[in-house]
Amino acid sequence: MKKLNYEKLNAFIASDVIAPFYKIRLERLDSASLSIIAKRKNPYLFKAKNIETAGDLAKNILDAFLSSQEETIFGDLMENLAVHVCGKVFNGKKAEEKKYKSIDLIFSRDKKLYIVSIKSGPNWGNSDQISAMRRNFKNARKIIQSELDARSIVAVNGCMYGRDNKPHKVNKKDPARSYYKICGQPFWELISGDDQLYKKIIQPLDKEAKKRDERFKKLYIQKINEMTKDIANLFYTKNNLDWNKIIDYVSKK
Repeated sequence: MKKLNYEKLNAFIASDVIAPFYKIRLERLDSASLSIIAKRKNPYLFKAKNIETAGDLAKNILDAFLSSQEETIFGDLMENLAVHVCGKVFNGKKAEEKKYKSIDLIFSRDKKLYIVSIKSGPNWGNSDQISAMRRNFKNARKIIQSELDARSIVAVNGCMYGRDNKPHKVNKKDPARSYYKICGQPFWELISGDDQLYKKIIQPLDKEAKKRDERFKKLYIQKINEMTKDIANLFYTKNNLDWNKIIDYVSKK
């Protein structure tokens, strides 16, 4: 087990997490226009929220567009961070995607081999997706046991935030499909050996985000104003939003 160099870790977070995240956010925001995104969003939802002004409608449409992929994008970047951290401390490796489905990280610690499927939070999938992960854990065990000497293999569904008070998910009929769901602080400790890492990564995230957020906010305000003007021109009748026009714009054949 090696110790983390936190100065280098902070630099990695700046260059490989925050920088690409804001790059993607800015690209998506720059590409946004009413004609492109309004037809992808549910107008009935906006009506159900009792939106009455062009500005409110513009903001709701744009926010829905921006947030629709942000968690996935940021989750992928944070997954890379987790693999990077584990690589520095336990020589962990990114699992081969074609060889190990659902497995993102493989590493050894305390004479055990860990196979880890990394997710953002604890409520990530339905029963079918969880069953698929269990099957993939079983298949990964078979591959590893056929290639290496028999050893203790621990399957982990690692979640970057949240909690699970009953982490051992036992499958009595097929023990090879059993796994541990380890969330939040224990997950970051597992892959790093540092039980405070889950807090330490907040500091560089905050610092780097503040550097880049001003540019994003300027473009965001510009887009809101553009879309507000477009909505007023297209959908106003007698100084009110005409929802019949909005529905036709989105859905009329």
